Amino acid sequence: MGLRGTEILSISPENVSKQELEQAFSLFNEVSAQLTVAYHELQARVESLTGELAVANGELRRQYLEKEALSQRLEGLLAALPAGVVAVDEAGDVGTVNAAAIHMFGEDVVGQRWREVMRRYLRQTTTPQEWELMGRDGAFSRLNVSVSQLDAQQGEIILLHDVTEAYRMEQDLQRHRRLSAMGEMAAGLAHQLRTPLSTAILYVGNLAREGLGEAERNRFSEKALARLRYLEQLIQDMLSFVKGQPGERERVEVASLLQELQLIMEPQMSRQRVAFNVSDSSGGSVIHVDRKALTGALVNLLENAMQATGESGKVSLHAEVLEGMLALSVQDDGCGFDVVQQERLFEPFYTTRGEGTGLGLAIVRNVAQAHGGSVTAKSSPGAGSEFAFRLPLEMDRGMD
Repeated sequence: MGLRGTEILSISPENVSKQELEQAFSLFNEVSAQLTVAYHELQARVESLTGELAVANGELRRQYLEKEALSQRLEGLLAALPAGVVAVDEAGDVGTVNAAAIHMFGEDVVGQRWREVMRRYLRQTTTPQEWELMGRDGAFSRLNVSVSQLDAQQGEIILLHDVTEAYRMEQDLQRHRRLSAMGEMAAGLAHQLRTPLSTAILYVGNLAREGLGEAERNRFSEKALARLRYLEQLIQDMLSFVKGQPGERERVEVASLLQELQLIMEPQMSRQRVAFNVSDSSGGSVIHVDRKALTGALVNLLENAMQATGESGKVSLHAEVLEGMLALSVQDDGCGFDVVQQERLFEPFYTTRGEGTGLGLAIVRNVAQAHGGSVTAKSSPGAGSEFAFRLPLEMDRGMD
């Protein structure tokens, strides 16, 4: 068709006949009709594509509006959420935070290193995943901190629940239980107090006798003082038992703690002619504890072991790490105890010794539990005994 069109254009007016002119117009009309059809087809296709594009744009806009509405709802929920939410990017920097997290850490927390924020505001407790928050107003609260990793190493989401009230309620409940136990054992306590008090009164009464010699006066005085000291120790044990919670905690090296216990107990063991061995396999471990309360609890176990083994006996104190916990083991080769006694060892006011207050091991258990640990005992009659005191090791104050 292109050649024929060229032929038409190359025909000179002198040579154009009527028949050739008609052929040219016929060919022009044919090409024009074809172009018209192609144009109409193209126009229809354009209209069809325009319609499809409009539908696609409408669907995209609908999806966009739905996602925007969902985003607004999520932002509203995030803002209203009582728990703190912190989004940390792959570099460890704080990105998005909600209102609760801003209340905890301040508005300038965004963009800071999360580990630095934790070091500044949070202090780990002995309870796993629970941290103490020192607020900007100086008040302390207790948080449960959980971490969720995002896909493709895009960072993590930190969720911080304020469990202060639940923690306080738990502490109140434990205290009420201790007070309830004290009430249930009031009769036993009255007996514990009355016997030594009556004896002390008797000895003091003897001091007023006429003609009492100096030697007898000294003997009665010493016996009266011994009974009064016993009463003082009983009252001290009662107060420790009711208090329950440890005081200020500090970072304590296990090796240093063992050295202190050896210095305290070595003279007593020597006087009783008891072989005392201290060993440390904890590998330089560190614990975060109330040193005074823990030392008192371990001295209690060591004194019990010394009294159980008698002269020429053996007592050992060993430290090691077991299942992520510090295990302090006190062993002796003394008389031991049977299953029935073992079940009641940690009951308040239960004792197998005539001079015992019955509160020592109950206090030991309270100290262990207050530090997030435990204490167990195993023995058999005539085969010695072992008390295992377990405590959490100090953990890194940051969070990976």
